[in-house]
Amino acid sequence: MNKPNSLRDHLLAAVPELHKNPDRLLVFIDNGSIRSTAAPGLSFEYSYSLNVILTDYAGHPDAIVIPLLAWLRTNQPELLTNLEKGKNAIGFEADILDNSKVDLSFKLPLTERVIVKPQPNGSLQVSHPDEPELFEETFTLDGLRLETPGGEVIAQWGEPTP
Repeated sequence: MNKPNSLRDHLLAAVPELHKNPDRLLVFIDNGSIRSTAAPGLSFEYSYSLNVILTDYAGHPDAIVIPLLAWLRTNQPELLTNLEKGKNAIGFEADILDNSKVDLSFKLPLTERVIVKPQPNGSLQVSHPDEPELFEETFTLDGLRLETPGGEVIAQWGEPTP
């Protein structure tokens, strides 16, 4: 499964507080299942709930949610485009620890396709295809910066394009 590490890497790179304290970002897979059909071949799909936990987080939740949504646009876009799935797709909980810190937990229903193709030499080739691109505009993960009205950078990845 590739998506848990991909999201973890993205959040660590995007959120300065997490970059400084990577041990405060925990990622767990819950309620996993493997779906396959009776069709010829061994291709299948992982389906699971990804639980992303931030401990002792002192930043603004927007600094996490906006990079998370940007990651979902590329890696699980139907959570944003399918109104029925989107109603309860991104769950969260917060434990307020004091006036400046919280423990945040996000739950995301994710899937990953795995294509298994027989090769002429008798081996099997395994690949994890990217999600289909659903958005035509130029909004990408390549470069975004989130700032407060006072100009403080609360999250950034890559170089923003004007």
